Amino acid sequence: MSKTTVVDVDGKKLSLSNLDKVLYPAAGFTKGQVIDYYVRIAPALLPHFAGRPLTLKRYPEGVDQEYFYEKNAPTHKPEWVKTVAIWSEGNHRNVNYVLANDLPTLVWVANLASLELHPSLSLAKDIYCPTMMVFDLDPGPPADVVQCAQVGMWLRDIFERLGLQSFPKTSGSKGLQIYVPLNTPTTYEATKPFANALARLLENGHRDLVVSDMKKALRVGKVLVDWSQNDEHKTTIGVYSLRAREHPTVSTPVKWEEVERCLKRKDASLLVFEAGDVLKRTEKMGDLFEPVLKLKQELPNLAGNQQPPPAEERKTSNRRGR
Repeated sequence: MSKTTVVDVDGKKLSLSNLDKVLYPAAGFTKGQVIDYYVRIAPALLPHFAGRPLTLKRYPEGVDQEYFYEKNAPTHKPEWVKTVAIWSEGNHRNVNYVLANDLPTLVWVANLASLELHPSLSLAKDIYCPTMMVFDLDPGPPADVVQCAQVGMWLRDIFERLGLQSFPKTSGSKGLQIYVPLNTPTTYEATKPFANALARLLENGHRDLVVSDMKKALRVGKVLVDWSQNDEHKTTIGVYSLRAREHPTVSTPVKWEEVERCLKRKDASLLVFEAGDVLKRTEKMGDLFEPVLKLKQELPNLAGNQQPPPAEERKTSNRRGR
């Protein structure tokens, strides 16, 4: 029989279950510790999730057992959990995504054993307008995050030449992710080909290390620059989210100096952070990803990027599935 604990979170009552259940067996990390982490990181995390459709990746029996993705909000959700209906062309119906706008919702999501949180690159109010562009640097063994650091530095240099600032974070898994904040009117029809062009540019210049094609056979010992995440029906692991690895690692914002240090020392462990590390880092450094929320930048008109049509026009003309 499951044990439940009733708690009050900012005036909302929640029944938390099985807090002693171990979700990370190798680390002895429990569901209670998962919830505690999300409560403590919430001040940094929530601004990056508020207003964005959220896909949950749930591990009810732990990271070494079966998991499932959940886009539609569970029918048993509390009435105060906000959702947003987004049309799915593939399913020919609306999908009701959770909006993790506040601490009670974040705690409720964590209690579902949703270890990984995958927000949209867009705000729900304008789902076809990404507020950022993202590159997921994914190493093919024996390559690791050290090689990702090198590719990340090359990407940073390209952006600097284009007059754009970029911000790195660990994936919390094997790789590195580079975010380019936009926060100006654009579309995925602009950001995705632009990202593809940059990935191919890197590949052409560094064929010994970089690949832009997802075929696994091509990725051995190389770094995939995954540009395809820039799509309205895809999501990327959210900043400060736990990952379902052997240990409770976190997708962690880092400074470019830390990326350089990892590359210089060829030490992959310098870009691995667990929940406790991230809480200490954030207390000391604040939210290194805060500029991603606020910095306004425009993509240069390189790959035929056009100014987007008005939001209302996009809603009727851009019905691709999520």
